[in-house]
Amino acid sequence: MDWNRVDLNQVSPTPWRNGGGLTRELVAWPQADDWSWRLSVAEVASDGPFSKFDSVQRWFAVLAGSGVRLDFAGRSHRLTSDSAPLCFDGAAPVFCSLLDGATQDFNLMVRKDRAQATMLRVNGARQVTLDAPTALAIYLARGPATLELDGKEVELPEQTLVWRQLDAGASLRLVAPEALWMEIRP
Repeated sequence: MDWNRVDLNQVSPTPWRNGGGLTRELVAWPQADDWSWRLSVAEVASDGPFSKFDSVQRWFAVLAGSGVRLDFAGRSHRLTSDSAPLCFDGAAPVFCSLLDGATQDFNLMVRKDRAQATMLRVNGARQVTLDAPTALAIYLARGPATLELDGKEVELPEQTLVWRQLDAGASLRLVAPEALWMEIRP
């Protein structure tokens, strides 16, 4: 199986569930109307609440713009394109305030009863040998980059998502100036 590729510029934006912004759904697996996990890029142009997603674990990362402040559970979280991705409960009421103008943000949502996930930034190189079957997704915010799987190298253009299901023992190496690395496991 080859890598699934999604070019952000080829995905049409749709309104958020709460009408407060636009999103580009890159993948909803295994299907759009009953997903276990979902990856999207959001365009946020004004302050406002996030849509609630009961029983969902959310990961959030700023891709472009000055950043945001997310307020929930009695705490404030200031996030910029240099910040580590933030994980939180999708059912929590979250208010988003822009720090200085519009932002572009990446979202990973996982149904808690179906999967678990991690997301981290890669600025440079990351090498991993998987210890369990994993859906691996990489979003290249700025590029170009190279991704090597078991000795086979692939070039990645910026603003592109690649993903695929991998078996335990798969060995990967990513070299990228700015990327998000996501591992999703049942």
